[in-house]
Amino acid sequence: MSSPLKIFETLDPELLKLIDKGRDFALSEGALPRKYKLLIAMAIDATLGAAEGVRSLAMGAMQAGATKDEVIEALRVAYLICGTSTVYTAARALEQIFQQQGRS
Repeated sequence: MSSPLKIFETLDPELLKLIDKGRDFALSEGALPRKYKLLIAMAIDATLGAAEGVRSLAMGAMQAGATKDEVIEALRVAYLICGTSTVYTAARALEQIFQQQGRS
């Protein structure tokens, strides 16, 4: 899946560099492991209705060592704080990933 920000490689490469630098700064290993930072970001995207972000961040979190159960529990917390629309966004985002895993 290509980055939704790819267009900025030609439109505004300096802006893209700043975004990349900010992402690296926020999501790098630190006091919180990277997988937890990605789970937090995923939960926030779910509350904002960003299904593509949820999908991408869930996959990144799992690549960083998160389990399916950790993904689901992070979404439970987002649901508690922000409500049912969070779960609908997450369902749209995760359906494809978890269905593909079931087939493997």
